[in-house]
Amino acid sequence: MITAIILAAGESKRMGQPKMLLPWENEVVITRVISIFKNVGVDDILVITGGAREQVEDATSGYGVNTIFNKDFGKEEMLSSIQCGLREITDQTQAVLIGLGDQPQVQERSVRMVCDTFREIKSNIVIPSFKMRRGHPWLVGRALWNDLLEMKSPQSPRDYLNAHANDIHYIDVNDPGILADLDTPEEYKKWQPSKS
Repeated sequence: MITAIILAAGESKRMGQPKMLLPWENEVVITRVISIFKNVGVDDILVITGGAREQVEDATSGYGVNTIFNKDFGKEEMLSSIQCGLREITDQTQAVLIGLGDQPQVQERSVRMVCDTFREIKSNIVIPSFKMRRGHPWLVGRALWNDLLEMKSPQSPRDYLNAHANDIHYIDVNDPGILADLDTPEEYKKWQPSKS
């Protein structure tokens, strides 16, 4: 089983309002990300909250996900949210898919390719790549979780991936959305789906 950890603990300082709750088609940003993961067959989902905790919990309440509050969200970076999720994983989970709560523009096909690649070749780390740049969501197998759990700030997920460069299986995707997140109003506007 693959479990998704969706990182949604940021304070949205550059956006000026809780970005997880911004409208996205007929949903909001965070629920669109959840829908993408569920549409590709990842049903076990943990949403890591921090800033705007109550609003994010309310928005996701009907989506069949578990929310986990990262009490260190204000002073720690992404690593602590990943670790919060890993500590809650069930024994049935073989790998975690680490996604960003502010990436509603990622294509379902890209997420499916990451999951399918893990199931087919059982590589311990699977990362989507666009034009030789790695993006999200990326997947890590259970065998390498302890290394993530033992890391301490100011170490970062990037440090982890650099240390495990030989374990990474990259898959090329035609999806620039894997590289972007929505930190500013300009980025939010740029990535909005075009009205058909």
